[in-house]
Amino acid sequence: MDYKAIAQQANQEVLSYNQDTSGWKLVKASKKITVFSKASRRFLGSLYRVEGVIPEPTSKLSDFLYQPGNRVKWDKSLQVHSMVHRIDSETFICHTITQSFAFGSISPRDFIDLIHIKHYDGNMDIISSNSVDFPDYPPSSNYIRGFNHPCGYVCSPLKENPAYSKLVMYVQTEMRGKLTPSIIERTMPSNLVSFVLNAKDGIKSYRPSSAHEHYNSHSSFQRKKGRSSIKS
Repeated sequence: MDYKAIAQQANQEVLSYNQDTSGWKLVKASKKITVFSKASRRFLGSLYRVEGVIPEPTSKLSDFLYQPGNRVKWDKSLQVHSMVHRIDSETFICHTITQSFAFGSISPRDFIDLIHIKHYDGNMDIISSNSVDFPDYPPSSNYIRGFNHPCGYVCSPLKENPAYSKLVMYVQTEMRGKLTPSIIERTMPSNLVSFVLNAKDGIKSYRPSSAHEHYNSHSSFQRKKGRSSIKS
């Protein structure tokens, strides 16, 4: 399986979502976080767009969201989030197990996701995610194996205050199992708002470790030497 090609394709798809301003329907607004949705082109479900402001610079936000090491410390929706295979310095595969939610009506799911970060002009980062098959982690009878169609975070400086970041998140998750679409549509917007609120709290105390500092050095080099231009 050509994981690098899949990662690039997912990244480009998230970029296309970010450039598409048509057809979005507001489904929730809470605590200065907005959630929009539209029909997914990938499966019989919704593509969600979540927007919020994080009072931290974009470089710190991107590093915080990209690094899997401390994810379960702040993301209350997860019980496991671990890197299981590194492809290169900006691409890896993670195994994730969610908590149950909707008062236990949705049982835990597990996912195998290919994560990739790419830097663009204007100090914008896209962290994309796409579920993949990974032989070392086959589906288990303990969990329903969910599937994330191209998802991701778009992190960029807030125009009014570049010391803050605008976070736009795209999610299209196929939960699988025997769930009715109405249960997912009722619960997903609130869960997405909670994710942004948890990220706001978690990043306050986030300090890159030596490994993260190495990543930041690499990121800085990429920002100077390897930026990609966005074509309209």
